[in-house]
Amino acid sequence: MIKPSMDMREICRLYNKRLYHIAYNITRDHYLAQDVVQESLLKAYKKMDSIDDQEKLGAWLSSIATRTAIDFVRKERRTYERIQDSVDFENCMESKYIDAGQEAEVNLLEEQIYAYVDSLSYEQKRVFLLKTKHGLKEKEIADILHLNPNTVKTKLYRVRQHLREILGDRYLA
Repeated sequence: MIKPSMDMREICRLYNKRLYHIAYNITRDHYLAQDVVQESLLKAYKKMDSIDDQEKLGAWLSSIATRTAIDFVRKERRTYERIQDSVDFENCMESKYIDAGQEAEVNLLEEQIYAYVDSLSYEQKRVFLLKTKHGLKEKEIADILHLNPNTVKTKLYRVRQHLREILGDRYLA
């Protein structure tokens, strides 16, 4: 157990630099590393009663900081990829549909897709939007919605098939 005399301020003072270096070596970003340290210390504070040996405190905090930094990097990477996909899509749409006729056709297509998505059941809509709008993988969707990954794949397949039928060969050349 942690000595009663060692409070969270003392722990922060003793381990802040160590945790920052760990976080910075993983994130390679000063501000992100600071966020990781703060998040790691919060996690440690919430679980402080689970540490039995004070000599293992440094290793325990280092482990928390390492896992937290990796999670932050993964989250940043997914966010960056989604932003890039969005920018690429917008640039593609701008350059591909210059004249008013093509733009009107794209708007009509978008309206049809949104109308179809609105007509889906609540669960189908959640699965479809988590995949298309948020860019999550089937496994991540299954974890979030507490579904079998194969169920998620089936739902996505059926929604896409039905969307193809609705839009027909006109748009899906």
